[in-house]
Order: sequence, then C-alpha cells, then structure tokens
Amino acid sequence: MTDLYQSQRAMRQMRRQAMQRGVVAILDVGSSKISCLVLRFDGATRLSEDNSIGSLAGQSGFRVIGAATTRSRGVSFGEISAMQETERAIRTAVQAAQKMAEVRVDHVIACFAGAMPRSYGLDATVELQGQEVTENEIARVLAACEVPEYGAGREVLHAQPVNFALDNRSGLEDPRGQMGQELSVDMHMLTVEAMAIQNLVRCVQRCDLELAGIASSAYVSGISALVEDEQELGAACIDMGGGTTSVSIFMKKHMIYADAVRMGGDHITSDISMGLGVPTATAERIKTMSGGVHATGADDREMIDIGGETGDWERDRRRVSRAELIGIMRPRVEEILEEVRVRLDAAGFDHLPSQQIVLTGGSSQILGLDGLASRILGQQVRLGRPMRVHGLPQAVTGPGFASAVGLCLFAAHPQDEWWDFEAPVDRMAGGSMRRVVRWFRDNW
Repeated sequence: MTDLYQSQRAMRQMRRQAMQRGVVAILDVGSSKISCLVLRFDGATRLSEDNSIGSLAGQSGFRVIGAATTRSRGVSFGEISAMQETERAIRTAVQAAQKMAEVRVDHVIACFAGAMPRSYGLDATVELQGQEVTENEIARVLAACEVPEYGAGREVLHAQPVNFALDNRSGLEDPRGQMGQELSVDMHMLTVEAMAIQNLVRCVQRCDLELAGIASSAYVSGISALVEDEQELGAACIDMGGGTTSVSIFMKKHMIYADAVRMGGDHITSDISMGLGVPTATAERIKTMSGGVHATGADDREMIDIGGETGDWERDRRRVSRAELIGIMRPRVEEILEEVRVRLDAAGFDHLPSQQIVLTGGSSQILGLDGLASRILGQQVRLGRPMRVHGLPQAVTGPGFASAVGLCLFAAHPQDEWWDFEAPVDRMAGGSMRRVVRWFRDNW
C-alpha cells in the first residue's frame, strides 16, 4: 500500500511538471483500439491548479492539438497480453498524434478497462475539539479509514473522498475553513489486479514515455458521458468496449462504484464469425453495417451479401437474411446486459434517488440496443456521447471515444485522491470491509 501511495504521488508530481511544460498525451489502451490525444494547456490552467476538494472543475484550460487511433494489438479483456505488440501499437498511435500536433510528448496519462475492479466503501471520524478544519484534519480523517484486506496481487487505483460531514451536517464537498467538533468522511476505493497496472507502466516506459497518471476506463467514461445532473443525482455509465463492458455509478459528482464484465463487442463479432463461417474482419463489417438486436418481419426479406475472398465462388457469394444476423447477435448482447444487471443489483443501484443509465462505448452503437437495455435493466436508458472539448477532431467525437475524452478532463482537473494529502503512513493497513453503498443510502 505504501509503495503504491508513493508511486501515485510521484505520478501526480510528474503531471504537474507536464502541465508546466504545457503538453501532455492521453492514452486509452483498449482491446479493439488504442487512442492517443495530445493536449495543450494554456497558462491559466498551468499556473492555478484548482484547490478545492471534490468535483471536476469544468473543462476549460486545454485544447486537443493532435489525435490518432490505431487497431489494438496484444490487449485482451482490457489487459495487456502481448507486450511487444501493444508497445508497437502505442508507438504508432503516439507518433501519429505527435505528428499532427507538431510537438514532441514526454508524458502520458493512461486509462485501461478490465483488471477485475472491486469497489469498497470506507468511512472514518476524527475529533476536532472545535478547531478549524485544515489540510491536516483532512489527511487525519482519510488516514483513519480502515482499509479492508483486499488481497495479495491487487493495488489501489483510485481512493477518493466522496462525502464529508461536520458534526451532523453531511454532504459537504470541502469542509476546510469550517469549525466543528467532529469530522467524518466517506471514501470510495477501487482496487485492480496489480499485474495489469505493472504491465501498462512497463509498456509505456518501453515506448520512452513517462507515465504521469493512470485511471480506470469505467471512471473516465462516466466523467465524459454523464451530464452534470446525472453525475449529481445518481446515474450508471455502461461503457461497452471491444473486450470488456465497464460499469460505473456516480453520485454527488463522484464515482461510488465500478465493475467490469469480461465481454464486449469483440465477442459479438466472434459469434458472427463462427455462426456465418466468415473471417473476423468480414464479421465486424457485417455487424457495423447491418447489425441489430430487434428483428421485424421486414428483416426476413432483407438479404445481406456476406462476400468473401476465399476463391470459392459459391461460398463467396452467399447471402443471409438480416433476421438470421440478429438471431446470432441478440443472445450475446442479452448475456452482456444480464451481467451488467447483476453488477448494478450488487451495488444497490435501485436505492439511488435517480436511476438513469447511460450507454456509451463503440459497441453501444448497435441498432436497438437502448430499447433492449431498457427492458433488461428496467431503467431509463439513453445513449451517451462524450462531451465536447476544444479542438477535438470530428473523427474522435463518437461514443467509442468516451474514455479518451474523459481522460482529458481527468488530466486537466483530477479529483482529489487519498495520496494528495500528507497522510501518516503507519495508518495504512488492516481493517474490515464495509458495504459500498450503505453510506449514500443513509446520508443522501
């Protein structure tokens, strides 16, 4: 825990250096594509870091000056499985983005999905004896949180204070400067498999780049795809990627839960490939051009040219009905959504005052998906695109770039995490696990 605490602090320091230089790269390492955006920060953002605890402070202060995306290699289920292939793909994306930006980048902030995320809700209370709340008291109450035994081979990726209470006044974003007898905090902690982080760090270093920050895709997708009211009142973001489907729940502008389903768009493509006996590339094209999850009578008559290059004329000129294609796709989509529902139920999502669900990610564009999701998840569902940021090329404004755009916002205005405070190191151990959702049910 202490090693991670120090390495996270070192990354924050590196991020500040990158901001002072004015340029940083954003790297979204996904199972189907690797995206790189180069950001330029203006002087105001570099010089005055927002000093309040909590919510993301707007999206001003930077513009995108370079963007590139390349097909992912060596990544499965959101985790690096072949180091050299991933390294090549990252180099390709970063070099192309640098070329467009006409600037060299040394620091990157990266995000990834998968790695078996697990959420924990921690809380603590300290006595103040009527004194003013300062940085030291914040550090003291955070250090007083009992960290659960989250298991060997796992590391803390995010640890954010999501709610402060002073005496009996709950729901405070930043209690500094106020007086009271007792300060309490609720904190959300997200752990992932350590090997996934270590492989990503190693891969970025092999590309001669410095890692200035690392985030969960589930978290940054929610930042960009949920509108402010949804982040405030309670909403879930379902990011359907290639290898994984990330789930995050936001409340009071903070992520309070995250998980992932180890299935995504690539599994749907694979089903089409096997079901129709066509290469993966053909299956992907058919899915994108003609796919869907809701068949009507007209789909029995609508024929799709499968096409092929096997040299076997009879086989290459086959056609299938769209209804047959939907029949292959729908069971897998239903399976993914059922798994998502299990995650939302486990988190106690139905206890939130608002239960909006936002679907984003490349696979969210399958025709009819929102209607099917609404039926399976039993909530209001809308399709979400990443919010606009300055200079973003049209090609990277679709749902497939929600995590990359969210990572830009995270880079410009990171929320406070445990390691931003000078916490007493000897407190970081042991303790009991608490249910993640208890506090927002009780407090809000």
